[in-house]
Amino acid sequence: MDWNKDHIRETMLSLETAALKSAREKYLDYVSTARLDRSEPIENDEQAQAEVASDFAEALDDTLDDYVDKLDKLRTIDFGPKSEVSEGAVVKLSGKHFVISVSTGRFICHGQELMGISTIAPIYEAIEGARAGETVQFNGRDLTVEAVA
Repeated sequence: MDWNKDHIRETMLSLETAALKSAREKYLDYVSTARLDRSEPIENDEQAQAEVASDFAEALDDTLDDYVDKLDKLRTIDFGPKSEVSEGAVVKLSGKHFVISVSTGRFICHGQELMGISTIAPIYEAIEGARAGETVQFNGRDLTVEAVA
Protein backbone atom coordinates (compact mmCIF):
# COMPACT_ATOMS: atom_id res chain seq x y z
CA MET A 1 0.00 0.00 0.00
CA ASP A 2 1.40 3.34 -1.01
CA TRP A 3 -0.53 5.96 0.98
CA ASN A 4 -0.11 9.70 1.27
CA LYS A 5 -0.85 9.83 4.98
CA ASP A 6 -0.67 13.63 5.07
CA HIS A 7 -3.57 13.67 2.62
CA ILE A 8 -5.45 11.12 4.74
CA ARG A 9 -4.92 13.26 7.86
CA GLU A 10 -6.08 16.40 6.01
CA THR A 11 -9.15 14.57 4.70
CA MET A 12 -10.03 13.35 8.20
CA LEU A 13 -9.43 16.80 9.71
CA SER A 14 -11.64 18.39 7.05
CA LEU A 15 -14.46 15.88 7.62
CA GLU A 16 -14.29 16.14 11.41
CA THR A 17 -14.14 19.95 11.24
CA ALA A 18 -17.27 19.96 9.06
CA ALA A 19 -18.97 17.58 11.51
CA LEU A 20 -18.02 19.84 14.42
CA LYS A 21 -19.36 22.91 12.59
CA SER A 22 -22.63 21.12 11.85
CA ALA A 23 -22.95 19.87 15.43
CA ARG A 24 -22.16 23.35 16.78
CA GLU A 25 -24.85 24.92 14.54
CA LYS A 26 -27.40 22.32 15.69
CA TYR A 27 -26.33 22.90 19.28
CA LEU A 28 -26.72 26.68 19.05
CA ASP A 29 -30.04 26.34 17.27
CA TYR A 30 -31.30 23.93 19.92
CA VAL A 31 -29.99 25.93 22.87
CA SER A 32 -31.72 29.05 21.57
CA THR A 33 -35.04 27.20 21.81
CA ALA A 34 -34.25 26.16 25.40
CA ARG A 35 -34.25 29.71 26.74
CA LEU A 36 -37.34 31.13 28.37
CA ASP A 37 -38.40 34.74 28.40
CA ARG A 38 -37.94 35.51 32.11
CA SER A 39 -40.07 38.66 31.90
CA GLU A 40 -43.27 36.63 31.43
CA PRO A 41 -44.95 34.28 33.90
CA ILE A 42 -43.68 30.76 33.33
CA GLU A 43 -46.21 28.07 32.57
CA ASN A 44 -45.35 24.67 34.06
CA ASP A 45 -45.38 23.09 30.60
CA GLU A 46 -42.94 25.69 29.25
CA GLN A 47 -40.66 25.15 32.25
CA ALA A 48 -40.67 21.38 31.73
CA GLN A 49 -39.93 21.79 28.02
CA ALA A 50 -37.08 24.18 28.80
CA GLU A 51 -35.60 21.74 31.32
CA VAL A 52 -35.72 18.89 28.79
CA ALA A 53 -34.19 21.16 26.16
CA SER A 54 -31.45 22.14 28.61
CA ASP A 55 -30.68 18.46 29.29
CA PHE A 56 -30.39 17.80 25.55
CA ALA A 57 -28.19 20.86 25.11
CA GLU A 58 -25.85 19.53 27.79
CA ALA A 59 -25.63 16.18 25.96
CA LEU A 60 -24.89 18.02 22.70
CA ASP A 61 -22.17 19.97 24.51
CA ASP A 62 -20.45 16.64 25.26
CA THR A 63 -20.67 15.80 21.54
CA LEU A 64 -18.96 19.08 20.67
CA ASP A 65 -16.19 18.27 23.15
CA ASP A 66 -15.78 14.85 21.49
CA TYR A 67 -15.25 16.47 18.09
CA VAL A 68 -12.73 18.95 19.51
CA ASP A 69 -10.85 16.07 21.18
CA LYS A 70 -10.81 14.13 17.89
CA LEU A 71 -9.42 17.11 16.00
CA ASP A 72 -6.70 17.64 18.62
CA LYS A 73 -5.75 13.96 18.48
CA LEU A 74 -5.65 13.90 14.66
CA ARG A 75 -3.22 16.84 14.69
CA THR A 76 -0.80 15.08 17.06
CA ILE A 77 -0.78 11.45 15.84
CA ASP A 78 2.43 10.21 14.19
CA PHE A 79 1.26 9.08 10.75
CA GLY A 80 4.77 7.98 9.75
CA PRO A 81 5.41 4.57 8.14
CA LYS A 82 4.38 1.58 10.25
CA SER A 83 5.35 -2.10 10.01
CA GLU A 84 2.80 -3.28 12.56
CA VAL A 85 -0.68 -2.20 13.59
CA SER A 86 -0.32 0.84 15.84
CA GLU A 87 -1.67 4.37 16.11
CA GLY A 88 -1.13 6.22 12.83
CA ALA A 89 -1.14 3.07 10.69
CA VAL A 90 -3.31 2.46 7.66
CA VAL A 91 -4.37 -1.18 7.79
CA LYS A 92 -6.00 -3.41 5.20
CA LEU A 93 -7.95 -5.93 7.24
CA SER A 94 -9.88 -8.65 5.41
CA GLY A 95 -10.40 -6.39 2.39
CA LYS A 96 -11.30 -3.22 4.30
CA HIS A 97 -9.04 -0.21 4.96
CA PHE A 98 -8.79 1.39 8.38
CA VAL A 99 -6.86 4.35 9.76
CA ILE A 100 -5.81 3.78 13.36
CA SER A 101 -6.46 7.20 14.83
CA VAL A 102 -9.95 8.35 15.86
CA SER A 103 -13.30 6.78 15.15
CA THR A 104 -14.99 8.10 12.01
CA GLY A 105 -17.62 7.11 9.54
CA ARG A 106 -16.53 5.75 6.18
CA PHE A 107 -14.82 8.24 3.89
CA ILE A 108 -13.08 8.25 0.52
CA CYS A 109 -9.42 9.21 0.14
CA HIS A 110 -7.13 8.35 -2.77
CA GLY A 111 -10.21 6.77 -4.39
CA GLN A 112 -10.30 4.21 -1.60
CA GLU A 113 -12.91 3.80 1.12
CA LEU A 114 -11.44 4.06 4.62
CA MET A 115 -12.76 4.24 8.16
CA GLY A 116 -11.04 5.60 11.24
CA ILE A 117 -10.89 3.45 14.35
CA SER A 118 -9.53 4.54 17.70
CA THR A 119 -7.08 2.71 19.90
CA ILE A 120 -9.89 2.15 22.42
CA ALA A 121 -12.09 0.32 19.90
CA PRO A 122 -12.52 -3.38 20.76
CA ILE A 123 -11.19 -4.44 17.35
CA TYR A 124 -7.96 -2.51 17.93
CA GLU A 125 -7.14 -4.74 20.90
CA ALA A 126 -7.37 -7.74 18.57
CA ILE A 127 -5.16 -6.30 15.82
CA GLU A 128 -2.66 -4.22 17.83
CA GLY A 129 0.91 -5.21 16.99
CA ALA A 130 -0.09 -7.49 14.10
CA ARG A 131 1.99 -7.43 10.92
CA ALA A 132 0.97 -7.90 7.29
CA GLY A 133 0.16 -11.54 6.60
CA GLU A 134 -0.87 -12.37 10.15
CA THR A 135 -4.30 -13.65 11.12
CA VAL A 136 -6.04 -12.36 14.23
CA GLN A 137 -9.23 -13.36 15.98
CA PHE A 138 -12.07 -10.96 16.68
CA ASN A 139 -15.53 -11.98 17.92
CA GLY A 140 -14.77 -15.59 17.07
CA ARG A 141 -13.79 -14.80 13.46
CA ASP A 142 -10.41 -15.00 11.78
CA LEU A 143 -9.34 -11.72 10.19
CA THR A 144 -6.31 -11.37 7.95
CA VAL A 145 -4.08 -8.33 8.23
CA GLU A 146 -3.33 -7.93 4.53
CA ALA A 147 -1.19 -4.79 4.72
CA VAL A 148 0.12 -2.20 7.19
CA ALA A 149 1.50 1.19 6.21
